[in-house]
Amino acid sequence: MTAPVFVVDKVPGVGGFVLDGAEGRHAVSVKRLRADEQVTLTDGTGNWAQAVVVATEGKDRLVVRVTSAAAEEEPAVRITVVQALPKGDRGEVAVETMTETGVDAIVPWQASRCITQWKGERGAKSLAKWRGTAREAGKQSRRVRFPEVREAMTTRQLAPLLAGADLAMVLHEDRDHPSGALATAELPAAGEIVLVVGPEGGVSPEELAVFAGAGAGAYRLGASVLRTSTAGTAAAAVLLARTGRWS
Repeated sequence: MTAPVFVVDKVPGVGGFVLDGAEGRHAVSVKRLRADEQVTLTDGTGNWAQAVVVATEGKDRLVVRVTSAAAEEEPAVRITVVQALPKGDRGEVAVETMTETGVDAIVPWQASRCITQWKGERGAKSLAKWRGTAREAGKQSRRVRFPEVREAMTTRQLAPLLAGADLAMVLHEDRDHPSGALATAELPAAGEIVLVVGPEGGVSPEELAVFAGAGAGAYRLGASVLRTSTAGTAAAAVLLARTGRWS
């Protein structure tokens, strides 16, 4: 079994280190780690260290000995998913499963057919939930590079992001609209793939026109139409496998 992951502000070098605060409490009081067990410390940006538990102090201090430190290389092909805002807690579900799958960045999208609206304080709280979910899911899935959850964007704001991608893709289930198969699309050997996942009501014709103008093509995932909270994860899995990041 791989070692549990804990987040630190700065990854320590080889030698003694004390994990305290909320992460220390989780290690000591929830995980109940004991001497000689292995842990991984990371800052969530690819820097990480392997450590061995030396002792526990109280309820929130884990004393470890760092045995090695390293940095994970950036992937050759980065996967960014633009996720339309789902209803209820389905947004957190989408973020959780996409993080576990291995996406590199998530962009909340206020699509025209979204029932959920991120405005003012509610929007700030929702964004914080998405970011907290990505952090916890990154730890749970033993990642040392967590996905960046960016500020929410409108359709117009997405256009430059799509135009700057090495490949921009929009999942579109309308069989009357020309689209390619995601499973056989020609993918770049390096750079960034940006994948747009629409809301339950689908991507509007006006949005498709904006995206097409930014160089994005329409792609279908398969015969079934998935919910917006699961479509991004399924599509990302296909792309990660095809780019060699799943092996």
